[in-house]
Formats: sequence, C-alpha cells, structure tokens
Amino acid sequence: MNLGAFGYVNVLKTAADASWLREEVLTNNIANVDTPHYKRQDVAFTTYLKSAIEQAASPASTLTQKVNRVDYDAISMRTYTDNSTLSYRLDGNNVDLSTENAQLAAEQLNYTGLVDSINNEFSRMKAVIK
Repeated sequence: MNLGAFGYVNVLKTAADASWLREEVLTNNIANVDTPHYKRQDVAFTTYLKSAIEQAASPASTLTQKVNRVDYDAISMRTYTDNSTLSYRLDGNNVDLSTENAQLAAEQLNYTGLVDSINNEFSRMKAVIK
C-alpha cells in the first residue's frame, strides 16, 4: 500500500490518539469493576475513520488520494456507554474483568504498533531529506 507520507502519518496519528483514548476508557472500566450499577464504556472510532476515508473522494480515487483528502480534525472519537444487560451480576454492573483485560492488552499492542509505524515513517522522511 503506497500512501503519501503526510497522509499516512495523519492516519497513524489519528488512530494512535483514538487508541490512547480507548486505553484510558478500558482502564476506567477495570477500575470500576466492583462499582454497583456501573456500565462499561468503549470508544467508537474505526467506523468514523472508514466513513471519512470513503467520503473523502470519488469511488475512482486511489487510497492515497482518499487518505490525503481526509480532514482528520473532523473525525469523531466518541465514548459511549454499553448498556447491555448480558452480565450475570446481580448488582447491575456489566464489566467483565477478563474481557476488559484482554481488550486492554490488545489495545496496548495496537498503540505500540501505531507509534512504531509513526516513528518508522519519520525515519524514512529523514532519510529522504538527507
């Protein structure tokens, strides 16, 4: 996939910001695992990013063109409350500690990968400038 350097960095930065927010939300869920009636929260981001990229240009545009035309400041990162009642707990709390820990670990790996990708892209840009 050949993305323009700055478009690629913007996508990575926006995704890293969303990943950081999701880590904070998941950590807060874990902290409230024993709070009666607490409802877990999550972050909706990927659907907004996909939608922004698809709307950025005509269907005939290349991915590079679409990514470079996205207004990344306009992409939402919404925190929402999961009101599902799938929990077996009697106190109304719907946080499952095992699930939250697994999602947090996955998000931490995702964030680390995004930061590594940003650093690699900047290293490539520096090499081209030299």
